[in-house]
Amino acid sequence: MIGLGSLFRRFPSIKMAWRNLGRNRIRTGLATLGIIIGVIAIASLGMAGAALQQQAQSNLGSLTNEVAVSSGQDSTQDGITTDQVEQMRDIIADAEVVPQKTNQTTLKSRDGQEVFVSVVGVTKASALYDTTVGKAPTRLQNGALVSVETARELGLELGDPVEYDGSLYRIRGFLVAEDGFGGGGGNELVLPLSALSEQEYYDSVTVVAASGEAATTVADILEADFNEQGRDSEEILSIRSFASTQDSINSFLNTLNLALLGIGSISLIVASVAILNVMLMSTIERRGEIGVLRAVGIRRSEVLRMILAEAIFLGLIGGIAGAIASLGAGYILFQVLASDGMLVFTWAGLQHLLSGFAFAVFASTLSGVYPAWKAANDPPVKALRG
Repeated sequence: MIGLGSLFRRFPSIKMAWRNLGRNRIRTGLATLGIIIGVIAIASLGMAGAALQQQAQSNLGSLTNEVAVSSGQDSTQDGITTDQVEQMRDIIADAEVVPQKTNQTTLKSRDGQEVFVSVVGVTKASALYDTTVGKAPTRLQNGALVSVETARELGLELGDPVEYDGSLYRIRGFLVAEDGFGGGGGNELVLPLSALSEQEYYDSVTVVAASGEAATTVADILEADFNEQGRDSEEILSIRSFASTQDSINSFLNTLNLALLGIGSISLIVASVAILNVMLMSTIERRGEIGVLRAVGIRRSEVLRMILAEAIFLGLIGGIAGAIASLGAGYILFQVLASDGMLVFTWAGLQHLLSGFAFAVFASTLSGVYPAWKAANDPPVKALRG
């Protein structure tokens, strides 16, 4: 308030602008409401796009540094051979090469309930899986890991036995639902590779690199080493990098975000037209008053500043109120779409609040330029005549 009082004393025209807004409170309130709605529209749609992007990054998080390798369409084997796995380890020494064998089976609970599960045989389970309870060992040589879904359906606990191919394996941990290649989602049973020793080939290999950029490099190296390029190209191994998938998703979500911001900005453009109308009507109604001010020596610049200040005040009040309301809307959006409402206080959320506020002030100021110019350049004699 001290700063505002000082501003009023230094620039009397700004004080007059503040008082003028209070003369017709209904008109001022409606114009401000239009700005508030516009800010909420811009900020909320922008934060919705940011929340979707955050959710996509979270879902793909552990996959972005992974390269999935499987048998290609031109391979003469039914899977990936041990020699090919060793060759991969030789050419990419700075990444973890994790071969896997897969199968399917049915698990039974003590009361006879049956659940169909996918079986994954792997040695270095810790490279692909995290657990909610128990531990995914660096070398899985005995025991088993099961998905939370499977454990819930069968009533399994740590240490309980599960049977596969006539052998019993005790549960050492429950898999995090969305972790690792294949995710640990749905009904899944992870066993040592020795449990699937009857299968000659590996069904897939996951290469875990240090980062998404490193995963892309690994994929390029594997492509060059195993697959023939050029006119007579052959796909011996099918190689997929999930880093490029996330880049594509991020590109799409960025485009979507811009589209949402464009839609939201329409509301503020409409609000700007309303402000323009308010300022023009106010100028017309006070034409005689402005003429008197000009006749007693008030300069054009003071009149221009007064009318323009009214428009800026509308933008500031509406922008601040809209940003506060958008903060609550953003919390709900991030909570629903990204499962963490506090993300609204990160730059991903706050940048849209600032964008909405800045656009509101800019649009309001722009809407006040013509009415201010018109009032300042209206001849005093003509204005006094009405």
